[in-house]
Amino acid sequence: MSVVLVVNSGSSSFKYQLIDVERSHTLASGLVERIGSDASAKHRNETDASGTGGSFEGAVEASDHFAAFGAMLAAFETHGPSLQEYAPIAVGHRVVQGGARFFEPTIITDLVKINIDELSALAPLHNPANLAGIEAAQRAFPDVPHVAVFDTAFHQTMPPAAYTYAIDREVAAKHRVRRYGFHGTSHRFVSRATAEFLGRPVEDLRTIVLHLGNGASACAVSGGRSVETSMGMTPLEGLVMGTRSGDVDPAVLLHLQRRAGFSTDEVDRMLNSRSGLLGLSGHADMRDLEAAVAAGDPQSALALEIYAHRVRSYVGAYAAQLGRVDAIAFTAGVGENSATVREWSLAGLEFFGVEVDPARNRDGGRGARRISTDASLTDVLVIPTNEELEIARQTLGAMSGAGAAQG
Repeated sequence: MSVVLVVNSGSSSFKYQLIDVERSHTLASGLVERIGSDASAKHRNETDASGTGGSFEGAVEASDHFAAFGAMLAAFETHGPSLQEYAPIAVGHRVVQGGARFFEPTIITDLVKINIDELSALAPLHNPANLAGIEAAQRAFPDVPHVAVFDTAFHQTMPPAAYTYAIDREVAAKHRVRRYGFHGTSHRFVSRATAEFLGRPVEDLRTIVLHLGNGASACAVSGGRSVETSMGMTPLEGLVMGTRSGDVDPAVLLHLQRRAGFSTDEVDRMLNSRSGLLGLSGHADMRDLEAAVAAGDPQSALALEIYAHRVRSYVGAYAAQLGRVDAIAFTAGVGENSATVREWSLAGLEFFGVEVDPARNRDGGRGARRISTDASLTDVLVIPTNEELEIARQTLGAMSGAGAAQG
């Protein structure tokens, strides 16, 4: 049994899963949140078939990440499964920004931690929190390897024409300004799961993956390698998201600073926290937005049209870059669950062979499934993502010495 503990650490919370990689099976999962203030935890023992006694939800003592990991260990001890019986052979960590330095899962050393900290300038909200989780996990599990799996790594195969911004090249080089892309772990997992579903080698496929959640990104994958993605130097660029604007003319920001008196921080907060679907309609959650559309709210209807218009524009652009599209895969919370978003996003693309079957699309089933017609030249699929399993697999790959994130 190859058991890996996967950790996704935020500034005031962390999620975890204990995974049997050989069986692609989650043994336990949990969350510690509000670290430092009224902390609480959830823990579920997935090996407890009875469904009783193996779950916990309640307040815990967690003044910092080190204490939070102690609360996690206590949950395992009290509610199982036993970390003696299911001892992790490694801990895999999600790290958001690997810059241009990390293009594969990497065993964490002191030098790697220094690099992750230095790259915090490119991801100030994420990398410091990821590093805090690493430090706490190393103290809790000092005798096993710890591996960093970077969100940006999958996109390191993009050609220079795709990742280079057309600004002064010396300024760009000095300040590391380029497209890095994000959601890479999900895009990698889904592009390979798409190939498995279709029974075709991933090397033969050209796929567009649409990771649509509160954060959203598109990725063009050719032969299992990322060649283009919508998020840029930060996760703000690209598609319309729950609270993020996606693409916007940079001159708009200058206009707001010069004419409306916005500070840099105010522009930042507006674009990241008060824009996207929330800014357009007042609803950040797609379920609430669709309910408002059904109730006849015109602003919500327009917001949904803008959202779908942006997705459709990226699908068309990536089709041109790929030369042909064998499959389009929807994933993440919105992509997996919203038939309306899938329908509206691909409406009008029949002219280049994309035909969505309305009944299949509205089916509401779970798991990987085809939603295109039998006559469609492009397979349109719903493929649930599993970033934790992908991190666990890459963690084992790094330990075996075969762990290039690009596969």
